[in-house]
Amino acid sequence: MKVLVIGSGAREHALAWKLAQSAKVQRVFVAPGNGGTALDPTLENLAVTDLVALADFAAHERIGLTVVGPEAPLASGVVDLFRSRGLRIFGPTRGAAQLESSKAFAKDFMVRHGIPTARHASFDDATAAHAYVDRQGAPIVIKADGLAAGKGVVVASTLAEAHQAIDFMLSDNAGVSRNAGQALVVIEEFMAGEEASFIVVADGRHALALATSQDHKRIGDGDTGPNTGGMGAYSPAPVVTPAVHARVMREVIDPTIAGMAADGHPFGGFLYAGLMIDAEGQARVVEFNARLGDPEAQVLLMRLRSDLFDLLMAATDAQGDGVRDLELQWDRRSALGVVMAAGGYPASPRKGDVITGVPEGTQDMQVFHAGTVRREDGTLVSSGGRVLTVTALGEPLRAAQQRAYAALESIRFDGMQFRRDIGHRALSRIR
Repeated sequence: MKVLVIGSGAREHALAWKLAQSAKVQRVFVAPGNGGTALDPTLENLAVTDLVALADFAAHERIGLTVVGPEAPLASGVVDLFRSRGLRIFGPTRGAAQLESSKAFAKDFMVRHGIPTARHASFDDATAAHAYVDRQGAPIVIKADGLAAGKGVVVASTLAEAHQAIDFMLSDNAGVSRNAGQALVVIEEFMAGEEASFIVVADGRHALALATSQDHKRIGDGDTGPNTGGMGAYSPAPVVTPAVHARVMREVIDPTIAGMAADGHPFGGFLYAGLMIDAEGQARVVEFNARLGDPEAQVLLMRLRSDLFDLLMAATDAQGDGVRDLELQWDRRSALGVVMAAGGYPASPRKGDVITGVPEGTQDMQVFHAGTVRREDGTLVSSGGRVLTVTALGEPLRAAQQRAYAALESIRFDGMQFRRDIGHRALSRIR
């Protein structure tokens, strides 16, 4: 069977790489793909991003399954479009994807369905937002309502930072997608604790949890500097104990799947709950994503031993039992991924720098590409903020960490930056 993966990042590279391993998959197209998917002989890039053109391609090529990686096409309704054409696709509809595309929708949904999260208020008026922040004090969290390409959340430690974030997010040049054409900010209480990523595969009725994972959002070692899309990740996450896992399924995931169905937006696809877990093991939702995390996807798919194609086919089978009775097999080893980012990331990443020394993948190590392009002469160059994710397996976690950092030693491109402490939170817990 032919498969189409929509997207161009390291998450999509990892999805395509894993799907191509299935004995049932004949060919994997990646649209538009990147330099890494262009180099992989088991994958084929498709230089198409228009959603209608992608649906036309899927129909013409008799694609058996389409998998959507990034948030933008989900928010634009690619799943609705494909389904209207009778095409099988894995991902949430536009209505269900509002859990990510609108922070206000997600917060209102959580309050309505009793899902634990931070106290919040939403504003489209800057004066009212500034007054609210002055009353609440700092630290405080300011979020843009729509999709913001990784620039939509500011954890303000001072009132000045909070006021600056409000002015930016409500301005016309903030780079934030507008829901209903209106700029909106969501202001939340600051939650103390440790963040973790809890990701499930949902079929609209049931949810099957993936292995636990945790990422590092800030650019600098020691979790310093501005937030990014993620500078590295590892799996499993020791902070998600069996007790926390059971509580999250009971208090967050199951009510979300049931609530979305009750509200007329059954959720099928990867559902990502970003959690804040406090010292007592209580978990509250920081945010929902309607997709597989990045860089969490890279470490999770390295550990997954079950057939990803079979899993996603089951999740898109409206006539069957979906994922209700499925069990997934995982590599018992840990996985750790280190993101190598372009110079200037996250504010103003460089592009066009030649990349050399990328090692060949092995059973224990893979380099997943994100912001790369392969030129006609075969030269690999950078094309975005996060460029590569060097991902390795090992037991214990320290071994995976050492293998990943050893693998990236040969990689070179001007201005490259990466953290040297990915995994430090987990390692501090298991010493």
